[in-house]
Amino acid sequence: MDFRLNDEQEMLRQMVADFADQILAPEVMKRDREGTFPHAEIAHAGELGLLGMIVPEEWGGAGLDTVSYAVALMEIARVCPSSAVTLSVSNSVCAYPIWRYGNDEQKERYLRPLATGKIIGGFCLTEAQAGSDATNQKTRAVRQGDHYVLNGTKVWVTNAHVGKVFIVMAVTDPQAARGGISAFIVTPDMPGFSFSAKEEKMGLRASCTSSVVLDDCLVPVANLLGHEGDGMRIPLNALDGGRIGIAAQAVGIAVGAHEEAVKYALERTAFGKPIAQHQAIAFQIADCATEIDAARLLTLRAASRRDEDHDRAGPEAAMAKLYASEMCNRVAYKAVQIHGGYGYSRDYAVERFYRDARVTSLYEGTSEVQRIVISRAVLAG
Repeated sequence: MDFRLNDEQEMLRQMVADFADQILAPEVMKRDREGTFPHAEIAHAGELGLLGMIVPEEWGGAGLDTVSYAVALMEIARVCPSSAVTLSVSNSVCAYPIWRYGNDEQKERYLRPLATGKIIGGFCLTEAQAGSDATNQKTRAVRQGDHYVLNGTKVWVTNAHVGKVFIVMAVTDPQAARGGISAFIVTPDMPGFSFSAKEEKMGLRASCTSSVVLDDCLVPVANLLGHEGDGMRIPLNALDGGRIGIAAQAVGIAVGAHEEAVKYALERTAFGKPIAQHQAIAFQIADCATEIDAARLLTLRAASRRDEDHDRAGPEAAMAKLYASEMCNRVAYKAVQIHGGYGYSRDYAVERFYRDARVTSLYEGTSEVQRIVISRAVLAG
């Protein structure tokens, strides 16, 4: 069993690392303070093929495997977690379901611009009363002639205000099993589509998040993704890839925080020597390094499993997301602790990593939901 990246994956990792260090890093602290979206930097990412990583080349994508995708997100999140989630959402839960379930007309119209980096996309599943209980959807889609009329509100939509294509879940048959949910390709220029004010978030402040309001939103019948009633099959499959993306993001955040902690521990002196030479600090560094490596391997295993079978990676993705997200919160906490009082200052990167880490155990399925997925798989034998 070879745990090393192959030559192509290593070349990609280095290319993305250079992009993160040279393009994303210079203004990352400023973007966090001001809550500004990195338009130019994301456009640059699109030019590098990072907005179509898992889309086949025939549709304008890079045609990368999921392992390469995870490796790329780790490097981006190591520097700018906000950019990592922007890319993860557009790739995993917008472009991917259009590629997997869309027809050729939908792919040409919506997937190709996403994959070539001309636009970014988002995903509208969560509602005020439909978070972990995703089937409890209140958004309705009623067919009227050659359109569906959508009414409802989606919350916590990543890439709101900046995205040009959104996958929206809505109930088409309230009497059907699992809510009769269907998926639609919706764009902000459709009548009845609007965004609420941007959310003021604790972390990931350079990513755009808000609610999407659908008020008699007119969506052409041609924009139904798959068939009526396919809805939950589509997001659940997409979320397996999304959870691998969040796991990769969590690993990257942990690496970034840990690198800052190691650097500080080597420079800061106490009692006549660098604090890294004190066992109390050295053991924390060792524990963090071990946990990061374990999470990285879990994430790459889940990615490899998804490459083998796109429909059978659910438990592995849940394990990776669960462990990596909780690990990155522990590592970020210790990184702040190692910095002492300076870790509480916004002048130091660990404070930002600490805030950015918190959401990883919440979005695209809370830790509790991941444990449900894992336990069901284990108990089913």
